Amino acid sequence: MNVTIKDVAKAAGVSVATVSRVLNNSATVSESATEQVNNAIKELGYSPNFLGRNLRKCETNVILAIIPSTEQTFYSDIIRGMQTAASECGYDILLSTSNSTYSIEMRLLNMVFNRTVDAAILLGTQLDVKTLNELNQKHYIALCCERVEDADVLTVTVDDEGGAYAAVSNMIKNGHKKIGMVSTNVNALSSSDREAGYRRALEENDIEYNEAYVYRGTYDFVHGAKAFEYFKTLPEPPSAIFCISDILAVSVVKQALSEGYKIGEDISICGFDNILLSSMYTPGITTVEQPCYEIGRTVVEELISNINNNTKSNKSIRLPYKFIERDSVKPYKK
Repeated sequence: MNVTIKDVAKAAGVSVATVSRVLNNSATVSESATEQVNNAIKELGYSPNFLGRNLRKCETNVILAIIPSTEQTFYSDIIRGMQTAASECGYDILLSTSNSTYSIEMRLLNMVFNRTVDAAILLGTQLDVKTLNELNQKHYIALCCERVEDADVLTVTVDDEGGAYAAVSNMIKNGHKKIGMVSTNVNALSSSDREAGYRRALEENDIEYNEAYVYRGTYDFVHGAKAFEYFKTLPEPPSAIFCISDILAVSVVKQALSEGYKIGEDISICGFDNILLSSMYTPGITTVEQPCYEIGRTVVEELISNINNNTKSNKSIRLPYKFIERDSVKPYKK
């Protein structure tokens, strides 16, 4: 009777992932757990034949991560979290870019279909819910950063709605009532969730929602400046602006400064993501921090657990945000 890695895990009283880490000489396993696993291997006569295992089960111990573009700097910490979790379990992350293009995304996913990789993580996707659900029935798929409505797929995101609500509530607490929002017309639920948080904060503070105070463009840097110019044309321009990304917030700040505005004094501005630039800029930009490293780590841990246990736990995990107060938002002055 062939001894499996699950038999070793059971005998050692540890998880399959821990056995995998020991077999791959991971430094993250405690000495006591390593000793338990090695003792179980000896007692059971387990011989890990990695090549044979890969040929029999078509396992590669590689997970494909597809990002829409390399322009969003917060992806770096997410990928770092992915790589850490993967390495601990004896896996590698293969990174590729789809350029937010359906045909490229499907071509990359061929690596999952032909078993070149064991699974795929989509950090934003052009696939519809029907396609995602069908793919996940036959393969190991996960969504990261961007959720898809009604997708029965493992998903890990930040609490976008709650983060936006906290940001706008802080502006209201500082006396601002005319609050603009720089959003996008991109088909992404993170954008609509953040807009929902913006609207909830207004509603709970008896401030009427005004569609004129919402500018929708893209995530491209130039649209922050365009939004600022648009808001200036309104009969009553906003005294504060919430942006759904730090890139857009930095663009608004830069444009406002170029026109002689004092940030925090003449106009208050808040972003979302807490990229490094938001803390380096002067003045520092108030923002909502995504736990990027934990997002990446969590999605890989959950996905590998699905693979090792031959299950499809398609839960949706929303990690908590952190509100970061800096000098770009100050009390409203008449």
